[in-house]
Amino acid sequence: MTPADARPILLYDDTCGMCAASVQFVLRHERGRRTLEFASLTGELGTAVRATHLELHDVDSVVWWEPRRQHDESTIFVRSAAVLHVLRYLGGAWRVLAALGSIVPRPLLDMAYDFVARHRHSFTRGGAACILPTADQRSRFRDFERETAPVLHD
Repeated sequence: MTPADARPILLYDDTCGMCAASVQFVLRHERGRRTLEFASLTGELGTAVRATHLELHDVDSVVWWEPRRQHDESTIFVRSAAVLHVLRYLGGAWRVLAALGSIVPRPLLDMAYDFVARHRHSFTRGGAACILPTADQRSRFRDFERETAPVLHD
C-alpha cells in the first residue's frame, strides 16, 4: 500500500446484520466524501490487520484503521472510539453528535457499545444481512475482487 492509498478503512463483522446495516448507513450518509473504505474482520485484509496488531486478537468490534503513511505507525480505534470516528467522518449533525459523545467518559461509552455488541444479533431479524454496494461503492470494499465482482445493483 502506497502512502497515497492510505485511506481509512472500517473493519466490520460481516456475519452481523446490524453491522451490515451500519455500513449501509455510512454509505447513505457520507455525502460527497467517499474516502472511507470497508473490509470484513474475517476477510484477507481484516485478518492481516488483526495479525499485525496483537491488541486486536480478541476484538469483536468495529475497527477504524488508518494505514501507515510513509514511516508513521498505523492507527487503530475500536468500540466507541471507532464509532466516534465514523460520526466525525460523516460530518454535519453527525460530527456534532461525535463532539457530544466525546464529552462522555470513554468507559461509559464502551459499556454502552459492549451492551449493544453483545445483543447485536438479536437486534436484526434474520441474523446476517448482505451488503449490496453499487458499482461505484464496490471499489471501496476491500473484500470484493475488484476486477471480477458481479454488479449487484446499480
